[in-house]
Amino acid sequence: MTEIIKLSGPGKNALSSAMMRHVLEGLDKAAGAPVLVTGEGDAFSAGLDLKEVLSLDAGGMVAFLRLLEQCMTTLYLYPGPTIAVVNGHAIAGGSVLAACCDVRIAIRKPTAKIGLNETALGLRFPPRILSILRRRLPPQHIDEVLLGAGLFDPEKAQRLGLVDEVADDPYEVGLARHAELAKLPAAVYAQTKRDLRGTPDGLYPEAEHARAIDELLAFWDPAVVQSKILAVLKR
Repeated sequence: MTEIIKLSGPGKNALSSAMMRHVLEGLDKAAGAPVLVTGEGDAFSAGLDLKEVLSLDAGGMVAFLRLLEQCMTTLYLYPGPTIAVVNGHAIAGGSVLAACCDVRIAIRKPTAKIGLNETALGLRFPPRILSILRRRLPPQHIDEVLLGAGLFDPEKAQRLGLVDEVADDPYEVGLARHAELAKLPAAVYAQTKRDLRGTPDGLYPEAEHARAIDELLAFWDPAVVQSKILAVLKR
């Protein structure tokens, strides 16, 4: 049986703390069974909930960044098959969420935007998330995707390695891919995936993690984030 985790919320399914806990709860409920992640309406997820981010003090920001990393690393290291049905915009955190899945299928829709524009927003990637992206993006395209910070239509996103496939009906294709992966021996799939991806500590050592998060705060200060976002929006 496939567990469906649907992203559904304001701001084009923005990743709020509540949304990230929803993803974690869905993964816990699935208990190693195949998981399909998709969005409500015409978006997968347009990124982090900026209203929440701008409301946080320093302590709240640390907690938010830790929850963000927990959500992404749990999905990335989840033992069973995971498929992202990217049914529309997958921007910044939304694109990271898709990258954490084993297979990423996007809708064939030229107006959908997919990409990692954190650099354009003046935001540094949390350490474990950056480690995941280094593993999931093709080496020949990683500079263009992360440093260029562009947003791409699904066809170009596929060429750059942000998604694996583009389809007219990504949900139908996603279900078919899940059916294929579900036939594989679950225990061997889980162990092979663990052999390939390791543990959270392998993504970034826990002994150094608190210091790395503290270093991010200068880039995630709400006043700084707000000014960067407003500047981008004006452009």
